[in-house]
Amino acid sequence: MVYDKDKLNEYRKKRDFKKTTEPGGDNGKGSDRPRFVIQKHDASNLHYDFRLEIDGVLKSWAVPKGPSTDPSEKRLATLTEDHPLEYADFEGTIPEEEYGGGTVIVWDGGTYRNLREEKDDGKSMQESFDEGKVEVWLEGKKLQGGYVLIHTGGSKDAKRWLLKKMKDDRADARRNPVSTEPESILSDKTIEEIRRELKGERDI
Repeated sequence: MVYDKDKLNEYRKKRDFKKTTEPGGDNGKGSDRPRFVIQKHDASNLHYDFRLEIDGVLKSWAVPKGPSTDPSEKRLATLTEDHPLEYADFEGTIPEEEYGGGTVIVWDGGTYRNLREEKDDGKSMQESFDEGKVEVWLEGKKLQGGYVLIHTGGSKDAKRWLLKKMKDDRADARRNPVSTEPESILSDKTIEEIRRELKGERDI
């Protein structure tokens, strides 16, 4: 599937591609198995961007505290603009004067399954998103198992969602991968190392 570029209007309007190295969204193609990516983003406020491939774009949520493997924890997830599929492989520093400035690493990623489609209701990802309840099984390098995104903002706040780990054999209240596994799955570097390298600095 080649995505509808109209879905990326908001994304494109917020960026000057002569200044940022972020992908413009011209060459994205859907995969046989939909992808997810979680990017650690050191912007004005450090956060994690949770992205799911849905109908040719990456539906995106900003999660300030990052994902948890503890089912008892609920994490605020703020819906942001759709991103192009190529963004799943983006690492680098966005100029401070550009929207979302700061350094980005690919903290985790892989493929996912739509759990609601596998149930009796057979909901597609877009239908699940429209209803405000997304259930996915992640097959990442750091995160695995079921996660649910639930819209909690009502009609007045379409952007407010919650991200929560489901109770399954991949749940682990003792793990804290956000703290213990800070490296990129692409470069094995931390966000601080990427930032120093892009500034021309090196560890002594």
